[in-house]
Amino acid sequence: MRDDTIYEDDDVKEAIRRLPENLCNYRVFLIKRALDLGMRQQILPKERWAEYEEDKFYLELYLKEIIQERKEREEWAKK
Repeated sequence: MRDDTIYEDDDVKEAIRRLPENLCNYRVFLIKRALDLGMRQQILPKERWAEYEEDKFYLELYLKEIIQERKEREEWAKK
């Protein structure tokens, strides 16, 4: 799993662009909440933690598709 908030390359930017609106809004909410808690030097109470399964790989499906498309374009460009 990659941290798309730190390593936002062209593939990640395109995957974020393709996210459905609800997932995009959820991602923005999580980032803003993390920034707010970091500025206040607080830790999110455990009962408000998201389950790992809920958050894991929400971007991975889109990212795999984009990487595959990019590789195909590169192969076509070689021919």
